[in-house]
Amino acid sequence: MIEFAWPWAFAALPLPLLAWWLLPPYRERRSSVQIPFFARVAEATGQIPQKGAVVIRRRALQMIAATIIWLLVVTALAQPQRVGDALSHDISARDIMLAIDISGSMDQTDFEVADKKMIQRLAGIREVVDAFIARRKGDRIGLILFGTKAYIQCPFTQDLATIQSLLDQTEVGMAGEQTAIGDAVGLSIKAFEASKAEQKMLILLTDGNDTASRVPPAQAADIAHQRDLVIYTIGVGDPNATGENRVDFATLRTVASKTGGSFFRAENGAQLEGIYANIDRLAPVKLQTETWRPKLPLFQWPLGVAAILGIAAWLILLLRSWVARRVRHA
Repeated sequence: MIEFAWPWAFAALPLPLLAWWLLPPYRERRSSVQIPFFARVAEATGQIPQKGAVVIRRRALQMIAATIIWLLVVTALAQPQRVGDALSHDISARDIMLAIDISGSMDQTDFEVADKKMIQRLAGIREVVDAFIARRKGDRIGLILFGTKAYIQCPFTQDLATIQSLLDQTEVGMAGEQTAIGDAVGLSIKAFEASKAEQKMLILLTDGNDTASRVPPAQAADIAHQRDLVIYTIGVGDPNATGENRVDFATLRTVASKTGGSFFRAENGAQLEGIYANIDRLAPVKLQTETWRPKLPLFQWPLGVAAILGIAAWLILLLRSWVARRVRHA
């Protein structure tokens, strides 16, 4: 289907007629031959001399070409375009921030994978998180890494390959040996300030207790709740451990409950995969439908035809003039 983006441009069609009727005719002085016996010539021919103008005769080809060219130029100004069938696209209305603990305790080799083999905690978590990220088609994902301090490794993006690459390059201790859960939550709140998504989610994964935060995790969770940020916490590790290796499940449970999220405990890869699947079920993605019709501009066609027609008319008139001169001089 062909439509015009600026149909009001057709209001310019009668402009040449208005100019013809309302504007004064174009005047041009030209040289002439003066003869001393002009009065006698006029008397002999029975004519009365008076002021006037010589109107150059317009040829039919000029008028027809000018009319068609004007119609084509106005049509081009109206922006004709071919409009295709309506297309719909579902996009996610959710932003997800992943906050991954990379403190020193994540170096322990006690994370069980599918073949019952024990591997480094961070390595095992990376495998599961990579699979979770790969399923986030349409979501915007951000990545925060935290230890003694929290850092935004990647702001919100739909470039899932970049998120996975950055996570795969992460090593234990890059952010310090201690654990700053409250600071990670606080940094997530700041990252979500520019987000316009309807659904905002933070998934916080840690294997320790808060030992380095400037803001207590519970206080950070209260602020997150005020900003409509839902936090899901995942605890990895042995709750019976002591010292730096202790996991504070109570704090993680408090942080999640204050924001309307949930707390999960993961002891191996299978449990962690099940947790991420459970998060998908508890927080299904919200989709927004965008509909548009593809448009192909066509203004160049009438404009091109007008140019070709103008050149052709000029060449024909030039040829006729040349032939007429040859005939006169023959």
